[in-house]
Amino acid sequence: MCGICGIYNYRTQTPVERHDLKRMADVLRHRGPDEEGFYSKGPVGLGHRRLRIIDLATGQQPLSNEDGSVWITFNGEIYNFPEIRSRLESKGHRFRTRSDTETLVHLYEEEGPDLVHGLVGMFAFAIWDDKNRCLLLARDRVGIKPLYYIDDGDRLIFASELKALLEAPGVERVLDLSALDAYLTYTYVPPPDTIFRSIRKLPPGHLLCRRRAGSEARRYWDLEFAEDAGMAGPERLERLLGLLEESVKIRLMAEVPLGVLLSGGIDSSTVVAQASKVSGRPIRTFSIGFEEQDFTEIEYARAVAERFGTDHHEMVVRPDARAVLPDLIRQFDEPFGDCSAIPTFYVSKMARESVTVCLAGDGGDEVFAGYERYAAARRLEFMDRVPPALRRSVFGTISRLIPRFVPGRGFARRLAFDSLDRYSEGMTAFPAAVRPDLLTDDVRAEIGGPEDRFFGPFVDRTDGWDLLARLQYLDTMTYLPEDILVKVDRMSMLNSLEVRVPLLDHRLVEFMARVPSGLKMRGNEHKHLLKRAMRDVLPHRILTRKKMGFGVPLRHWFRGEWMDYARDVLMDRRTRDRRLLDPKFVESLLGLHRRGLRDFSGKIWLLLFFEEWCRCYLDP
Repeated sequence: MCGICGIYNYRTQTPVERHDLKRMADVLRHRGPDEEGFYSKGPVGLGHRRLRIIDLATGQQPLSNEDGSVWITFNGEIYNFPEIRSRLESKGHRFRTRSDTETLVHLYEEEGPDLVHGLVGMFAFAIWDDKNRCLLLARDRVGIKPLYYIDDGDRLIFASELKALLEAPGVERVLDLSALDAYLTYTYVPPPDTIFRSIRKLPPGHLLCRRRAGSEARRYWDLEFAEDAGMAGPERLERLLGLLEESVKIRLMAEVPLGVLLSGGIDSSTVVAQASKVSGRPIRTFSIGFEEQDFTEIEYARAVAERFGTDHHEMVVRPDARAVLPDLIRQFDEPFGDCSAIPTFYVSKMARESVTVCLAGDGGDEVFAGYERYAAARRLEFMDRVPPALRRSVFGTISRLIPRFVPGRGFARRLAFDSLDRYSEGMTAFPAAVRPDLLTDDVRAEIGGPEDRFFGPFVDRTDGWDLLARLQYLDTMTYLPEDILVKVDRMSMLNSLEVRVPLLDHRLVEFMARVPSGLKMRGNEHKHLLKRAMRDVLPHRILTRKKMGFGVPLRHWFRGEWMDYARDVLMDRRTRDRRLLDPKFVESLLGLHRRGLRDFSGKIWLLLFFEEWCRCYLDP
């Protein structure tokens, strides 16, 4: 795993200064603490920070082909590179390293930008094609690895993390108020926007080619939910087990110590089971628990570790969120509202003391249909048979009659929507009806009325699919890459730990998208097909236990030791002077939560993280 960066002065053609690349790479040191490397020629410069995983002796980057006409800086792992390399060698390509990175260079010589279609792995890379004067940026299909960039009309600057772009000369830190509105909606800033006006994210499954004459960006991968009803039951189970085993097996490739992050849920337990099956030695597993019993899964993780004889490491932690919050803010670069980043940080830190690479079960809920909210959405699907005008009239009126902050108001409002809009609204932190009250008049005047610029196109893409398929697609394209995978990448990389996610092997994802919805959810039973596949493998209590999220007891903290801190930050003059959030609205949230009338802990965390982010990134 690595950190990458670079500059292409395509308009002015002025030489790239090495010290500019050096400054950008230095802030990515945590992503690659082992080595650094640079390439510059005229208007192009590439930088790299390396975390050595395979080919420890060679494989330094940036790396080129034989004649130096193609250069790459690469972050990620290509798990099928041995097969690709063998094919390229048969065509006459000569290799001087054993790295997957060099495979990409030669594959680009053969296929150009289409090289991405044959890759199995997680990646973000930049390739400079000197002959064609093109800088190609690419990001993996589901968005496991990040890539930020600036294209200001004179130059293209890119990096693995936003903070590296801020080290480039002339980059301004101007807050994008529309992005702030999006953050308060989704708890993250969706691509292609970022919290800064001048900086963009390359979306998952996209390519961007910048030439002097212009740029072209395009999606190269999408997910199609088309049921393969003709496959027999035994054949489907056999195929699923084969894909699970293969996806885990190829991700055990490493020349450094490796383990598995084990929560005790079915997804990470499945990864442990498959890793134990194909590994010739006991797998190392890592779990954390909490003092609050409602938030700990450690006994389930211990049961899985005992079943498969793993070398198990566990720790009960009392998270000191105030102590780690500055590191979290600095690492995420943008406001990020998912508080489960805290336990993710702690388990990554514990694992890094023993290993350099870990496998994890992230993505299983999206792929196998594991969220409780899927069943809730299906229970309300009958409401779609009520004429839309009648729904809006009846439930819109009811919601308006319920006072603000009174339980049930938001639910009544959502009943006026159809299933997809109801689900999308339920995924928001501050819904469209509430955000105008939260934002000041100045902010509302600049951004205009609330609109769904992110979920909408994905909703439109799913016309004609059944409800479960639509919900899975929506989560796979939004919540998964922008929340779950961002959290895992940033918290693991903060600890210089590489995390691999075998359940997001695109072949497995595409296979499950063709499985009929009735086999993924049987009534209210989530992950039905996965549970059938693992029925004789995992302990019964793991297959039948109630789902538990990877969270922290924010509700208790914000009614105790954290309330004074949150109030001091959110209500002080420094915050008010920004004229972004309405102080009366914020004070109402704090008061209702403190008195135990409502649980607004997630919303308070969201606002607190944003204000502390402002103090880190915007204030002098």
